[in-house]
Amino acid sequence: MGNNKEIQNVSKATIGRLPAYHRYLKEKLAEGEKTISSTSIAEDLHLNAVQVRKDLSVISTVAGKPKLGFEIAELIEDINRILGYDNVTDAVLVGAGGLGSALAGYDGFKNYGLNIVAVFDSDPEIIDSTVNGIKVFDAAQIQHLVRRLNVLIGIITVPKSAAQKVADELIEGGVRAIWNFAPVHLNVPENIAVKNEDMAASLAILSKRLAEILNNEK
Repeated sequence: MGNNKEIQNVSKATIGRLPAYHRYLKEKLAEGEKTISSTSIAEDLHLNAVQVRKDLSVISTVAGKPKLGFEIAELIEDINRILGYDNVTDAVLVGAGGLGSALAGYDGFKNYGLNIVAVFDSDPEIIDSTVNGIKVFDAAQIQHLVRRLNVLIGIITVPKSAAQKVADELIEGGVRAIWNFAPVHLNVPENIAVKNEDMAASLAILSKRLAEILNNEK
């Protein structure tokens, strides 16, 4: 993925905003724009202008020019370098159910440096089938294949009752980072990175926001 030293110098909050900047800048480049100001980015993405300027000052290798702003192509290259979008990292996905199949079928991950090379499941009816052209292997082979393929990222989309066992298998195989969609806390060594996607929490936040909007309309 990205340059470790560079990432260490960028805050987690800024890292979290970079994909949105990247998508936006790619769209502007496709529209024929060559330069852009931090103010325009902030307005279009509904972000704080001061924060956007700070973010760009941290990631950009070339300072913006008065009245012109930043070179869009250069900003895109800077984000690619920091997030590692130019260096594709292989990943495996465990759990070929509805969510897992949807993630495996999303070709857009490759634009962000992630390439799912294998899917695992324990259902005999699914094993040896394919999802978006990716073969589904027996979950019993996780350790062996992860080690053989030298994969560093594992994606977990299994029920919470199976998530810890799957995480253990992935780590034993050599995975160093886990993207966890199971609604459970994973116990992993300190040198393993974990990103949890808590859909229940996200839905709760969305529901609260909806209730506030509806209440204000009364």
